[in-house]
Amino acid sequence: MNNEKYLPIGTVVLLKGGSKRVMICGFCCQGKNDNKMYDYVGCLSPEGFISSDKNLLFNHEQIDKIINLGLIDEEEKQFKEKLNSLVKMIKED
Repeated sequence: MNNEKYLPIGTVVLLKGGSKRVMICGFCCQGKNDNKMYDYVGCLSPEGFISSDKNLLFNHEQIDKIINLGLIDEEEKQFKEKLNSLVKMIKED
């Protein structure tokens, strides 16, 4: 995973095979049933967060199209550096 892999919070995407837009609202979430780590957690767009059981877990490779890129500023860049460091540590364990 590299800096370009993690899109900013608020980014709206269309997933491969999907017909509904998804807004990225979190990173590195673990699946409830499969214990697998996913790159992103998202909610339907434009509906937004409905309930925790309506969130979508997906990986960067599943993104077909970026509809709208979320905010990228200095704070987001610093966060992304920390996120990448944490992911690297987890992968090394």
